[in-house]
Amino acid sequence: MTSPQTPRQPLACVDVDYRDSCGRAACLTFNAYTDSLPSGRYVVEVAAVAAYEPGQFYLRELPAIEAVLAALPTPPRTIIVDGYVWLAPRQTRPGLGAHLYHALDGRIPVIGVAKSPFSGAVATAILRGKSRRPLYVTSAGIDQAQAAKHIQAMHGSYRLPTLLKQVDRLCRDGLAS
Repeated sequence: MTSPQTPRQPLACVDVDYRDSCGRAACLTFNAYTDSLPSGRYVVEVAAVAAYEPGQFYLRELPAIEAVLAALPTPPRTIIVDGYVWLAPRQTRPGLGAHLYHALDGRIPVIGVAKSPFSGAVATAILRGKSRRPLYVTSAGIDQAQAAKHIQAMHGSYRLPTLLKQVDRLCRDGLAS
């Protein structure tokens, strides 16, 4: 007798966009880092987001990300965020990704992909496609070198992986009616 297989948890990438005091969080799920198309698309409108506070960016983004992750039918096995996980050496200054990792009780690894360097952050710089501008990868719950390899392997021939571009567009435009 065979038992039904448990579906493998998806990977997920998330992003947030703001309009005045409202926000929209988007999440794409996918099965492999090399996938060119998502397996799921989720968007959550957030009626009120915290005002921007320098050094407290996570207060604005984290509730929206938690809301969109709650819409997923199953928790992802890894989450990719737009930004840094750690902002200082030896994990002494948490970024958005570290706050998310702790909010999830360390159960789900988080990979941060940033487009700009952050002074003091210890990130792995990777080049993709023909770009001469690196992406900066940090992580929690997964080895940073391995996280960088995953981002390097993501689909797309440009600097930003295909699905990271798509989730950025999705959080700005929302789901088509």
